[in-house]
Amino acid sequence: MSLNIGDIAPHFTSKDQEGSDISLSDFSGKKVVLYFYPKDSTPGCTAQACNLRDNYQALLDQDYVVLGVSTDTEKRHQNFIKKNELPFPLIADVEKEVHELYDTWQLKKFMGKEYMGTVRTTFIIDEQGKIEDIITKVKTKDHTAQILK
Repeated sequence: MSLNIGDIAPHFTSKDQEGSDISLSDFSGKKVVLYFYPKDSTPGCTAQACNLRDNYQALLDQDYVVLGVSTDTEKRHQNFIKKNELPFPLIADVEKEVHELYDTWQLKKFMGKEYMGTVRTTFIIDEQGKIEDIITKVKTKDHTAQILK
């Protein structure tokens, strides 16, 4: 099942880096940047998170909430947030439930090997919970510009 622009974003409740429940419905009435990324503290994922951090005020000014999602543990997320001073929560989707809802856990190929992994994707969700945009060709160093285009 793949999602399309105009679809209602699938509802989820998961755990953030502190182990607290975090739900999409918590942000009803706000625009949400829900970005899926492969792994904390890897070069591309760090560049992406830091680009969002460096432009966070511009996103807030446009009424966006930023939520990162990976399959890393809460502890790894805490370290990643602290190390990079990230101002937004990260969802610890260890069981891949949110990934499955958004179809971002897929078969990938790298150097001739096939494996299951996170497909780097960003969903822009409007105030009514509808998917406004889906960014699949993420520019990790210039991601905010893709969101605010």
